[in-house]
Amino acid sequence: MSFLIGQHMTGGYGAANILNDCTIAVEKGEIAVIVGPNGAGKSTAMKALFGMLSLRHGQVLLGGEDITALTPQARVLKGMGFVPQTHNVFTSMSVQENLEMGAFIRGDDFSETLEQIYELFPILKQKRRQPAGELSGGQRQQVAVGRALMTKPKVLMLDEPTAGVSPIVMDELFDRIIEIAHTGIAILMVEQNARQALNIADKGYVLVQGSNRYTDTGPALMANPDVRRTFLGGQP
Repeated sequence: MSFLIGQHMTGGYGAANILNDCTIAVEKGEIAVIVGPNGAGKSTAMKALFGMLSLRHGQVLLGGEDITALTPQARVLKGMGFVPQTHNVFTSMSVQENLEMGAFIRGDDFSETLEQIYELFPILKQKRRQPAGELSGGQRQQVAVGRALMTKPKVLMLDEPTAGVSPIVMDELFDRIIEIAHTGIAILMVEQNARQALNIADKGYVLVQGSNRYTDTGPALMANPDVRRTFLGGQP
């Protein structure tokens, strides 16, 4: 069984279901990517896995433990980190203060983790005393990811990590995400830049109307002519 898995997830807001028998899973050290058209339920699936959406059917398991009924806060304590797409930094606080906020659940000395994050994102060390609100969009994303890493998560969930950043910054972020996965952390992310995301993905999920349309390895989905034509702009 996968390290994190949402099985047969069905649920939504109000009376309408956004997710319909959707299954998403990721292993330790693996990058899994959720792609699909706008309104497909990608971010909703992420929120369901993190406990921000109550499921009508299905369950979420982490390391074999049923966490379906746990709050998002309880899931963080279990080892889940979540980086939302927007409003993901404290703009008036310095970069270092933002990162230190991520260590709120820890009772140990987190200075080593802080240095690891500065090694991963050197620009943050340079700007550590600068208010996060003065940073570029890509740098803010680095702060948000770094803050999530301060909890020493087993699973890191990223909702549109490259939204609004330049192609160069996107490539840099993806490189760092690969580095994070190599440390054994499970990475699950939602991405609009489907082609680039599937290029680095071990596993990909193509959602349509809240259901799994295609599930395969990243390379297999990139090679699938139907996926390429419908979701990747038809380019070879």
